[in-house]
Amino acid sequence: MHLAQLWPAPARAYLARGMSTAAEIAPPPFAGSRDARVIGLIGSAHFTSHFFQMVLPPLFPLMKDGLGVGYTELGLLATVFYAVSGVGQPVAGFVVDRFGARIVLVGGMALLGITMLAIAVAPGYWLILLLMVPAGLGNCVFHPADYSILSASVSAPRMGRAFSAHALGGTLGWVAAPPAMLALATFGGWRTGVLVAGIVGLVVALVVRAQHGILREDRAGASHAHGHGAAVPAAHAPAMDWGILLSIPVLMCFAYFLFLAVAAIALQNFLMPVLNALHGTPIAAAAGALTVYLLGSAAGILIGGYLVDRIGRHELMVGIGLAGAAALILTVGYVSMSDVMLNATLFLAGFMAGNASPARDMLVRRATPKGATGKVFGFVYSGLDLGSTTAPALAGFMVDHGHPIGVLWIVAIGQLLAISTAVGLGLRPQPTSRKTSSAETVSTDSTVETSTTAVARRT
Repeated sequence: MHLAQLWPAPARAYLARGMSTAAEIAPPPFAGSRDARVIGLIGSAHFTSHFFQMVLPPLFPLMKDGLGVGYTELGLLATVFYAVSGVGQPVAGFVVDRFGARIVLVGGMALLGITMLAIAVAPGYWLILLLMVPAGLGNCVFHPADYSILSASVSAPRMGRAFSAHALGGTLGWVAAPPAMLALATFGGWRTGVLVAGIVGLVVALVVRAQHGILREDRAGASHAHGHGAAVPAAHAPAMDWGILLSIPVLMCFAYFLFLAVAAIALQNFLMPVLNALHGTPIAAAAGALTVYLLGSAAGILIGGYLVDRIGRHELMVGIGLAGAAALILTVGYVSMSDVMLNATLFLAGFMAGNASPARDMLVRRATPKGATGKVFGFVYSGLDLGSTTAPALAGFMVDHGHPIGVLWIVAIGQLLAISTAVGLGLRPQPTSRKTSSAETVSTDSTVETSTTAVARRT
C-alpha cells in the first residue's frame, strides 16, 4: 500500500486538486522564447515604475537646501504622489479593460518621464508639488496594465515565473534608484539626476512601444493568436461596472493587499528604530539588516516563481511563507542576537515573505473573470496604497509611546490576516472563464504548432 493511501480522504483530495492544477499541458517549444521576451519587457517596465517611485526621496537632503523647504514639505510630495496613484489605480483598470493595456502602459511611462523632465526645470517647490499629480497618474497604470498583458501573453505553465519576474523587477527598481540618483546628483546636482531619470523613462517607453507586436491584452473583445483564443463578443464580456469589484473573491484580494501593506510598510519604515530601542542595535547596523531583509525578499520572489508553477496549492505557499516570516520577525523582537544572526534571521524572513508573492498574484488571477484583469488588479493593488497610508501612523504611535515591540506585532498580525484571506480564496472554486482561458491558451498554441508541422510535412 502506498503511504499516501494512509492519509485521510480530505487530505488526499486537497493535494490531488493541487497536483491537477499544477500539471497543466506543457506549452509548445516555440512559446518559450516569446514568453521570455514578454516577461523581460514587462519586468523592465515594472522596474522603471518602482525606480521612479524612488527618484526624489534620496535627493531630499539636496532638494531641501535648493528649494528652501523642510522635510515636512518634501514628505508631502510623496503623499500626493501615492494618494493620486492609489485613487487612480482602479480607474486605470477600467481604462485598461476598455482601451487596451499596451497603449495605457506606454502612456503612463511617457507621462512619468515627461513629468520628471518638468520637475528638473521647475523653478520652485509649489510647482513640483503640483507636478506630483501627473506623476501619480502615470504611476497608477502599471499594475493593471502589466498584469493584463502578462495574463494574456504568457503561456499558462509559465505564469508563476512571469509574476515572479514582474515582482522582482519592481523590487530591484527600489534597490537601484537610491545609489543611481545619488551618483547622478553628485555629478551634476539633483536637477541633473531627475533630468536623466526622465530621459531614461521616455526611452523605455519607446522600447515598449516598439515591441507592441508581442504583447497581448486580457480584455473583452480582444482577439489575438496567442492567449485566450478567439475574441470574446461584447455581449458576453464581463460588465464594465463596479459589480465585479464588489464580488467576494475580489474584495478578499483587496483585503489581502491591505493587510500585507500594513505589515510591509510598518516593517520597512520602523525596523531601524525598533531594533535600536529593543536591543540597542546601532542605526547603521539596523539599516544594513533592513537591506538584508529586502535582498532576502528578492531571492524569495525569484525562487517562488519556479515553485508556484509546480505547486497547485497557491494558498498553501502563501500560508507557509507569511506564517514563517511572522514567526521570525517576532523572534527578532524578543531575542537579542549578534549582527550575523540578526542578518541571517531577517534574510530568511524576507525570503519566506517574498516566496509568497508569486503565489498571491496567481490567487488574484484565479479570482479574476476573463476580460477584467485590468480593473481587478488595479482595484486590489490600490489596497497597498490604503495600507501604506495607515501603517506609519500606527507604528509611529507604538514607538513614540514606548512600545516598539508593538510594531513587530503589527507586522505579524498583518501577515496572519493576509493568510486568512489567501486561504479563503484558495477554497473558493475557480471561475469557469479563467479555467477555460488557461486551457485555451495551450490548446490554441498546440493547434498552431500541429498545423504548421502538417504543412511542413506535405511540402
